[in-house]
Amino acid sequence: MSSGKVSREIIDRMMLIGLDRVAKRNAFDSHMIEDLSLALTEYENNPELRCAVIFAHGDHFTAGLDLVELQPKIPQGIFNFGESQINPWGVGGRHRTKPVVVAVQGICYTAGVELMLNADVVIASENTVFGQLEVLRGIMPFGGATVRFVQAAGWQKAMPYLLTGKTFNSKTADQLNLVSEIVENGKQLQRAIEIAKEICIAAPLAVQALLASATDAVTQGQTFAFQNMDSYLKPLFVSEDAQEGVRAMLERRLPQFKGQ
Repeated sequence: MSSGKVSREIIDRMMLIGLDRVAKRNAFDSHMIEDLSLALTEYENNPELRCAVIFAHGDHFTAGLDLVELQPKIPQGIFNFGESQINPWGVGGRHRTKPVVVAVQGICYTAGVELMLNADVVIASENTVFGQLEVLRGIMPFGGATVRFVQAAGWQKAMPYLLTGKTFNSKTADQLNLVSEIVENGKQLQRAIEIAKEICIAAPLAVQALLASATDAVTQGQTFAFQNMDSYLKPLFVSEDAQEGVRAMLERRLPQFKGQ
């Protein structure tokens, strides 16, 4: 049986991370889960990188979890990442602080849906088929869907899919607020890279502060987020990047931010 892995490619300030277990429709085995975590940790730890794009080689994003390989390993803690490792699904352990764009196509089931729900921007090919199938396998989603799917779509819109495991297309995913954009088949990675490049132009400290504040609002509530906003805002105003932003505006040019 072929073990899963992810590819890595650095372009300028972006890191492209590709799910690569094509023979198994990119189903997540323990090897690919670990390698994805390591790749995201490399991205997080590299101060030169400002945005990551997660995509999939082959025709499908992922068929979900390889339960045959994973089932005996789950009780051993296959999803318990070390303190220094990023949890790709953001349900525990170390959380990332930098932006991630996900490009999906073909089949995008279970852990794939949950991976994109933990992203900041999701680009879907018009041929994508989504499914949160866990209840049809005798288990429940445990990579974030019970929280994030419901947050995005609302209880009444989410539960018909979570409780039945039925699949849905890109148009429905858009209506459920699960994706950012739908593009022509085969154009999803190109569009994801375009957006990542735009993110890379922005001030990295500001981007990370914005993500932290928005995450506060989602996880801790509006009151906490407003109370905590100054802790992110004040360091930005005294940063070199803030001064560069003003200079660029006055000089009518693109800013050259350094993350300082």
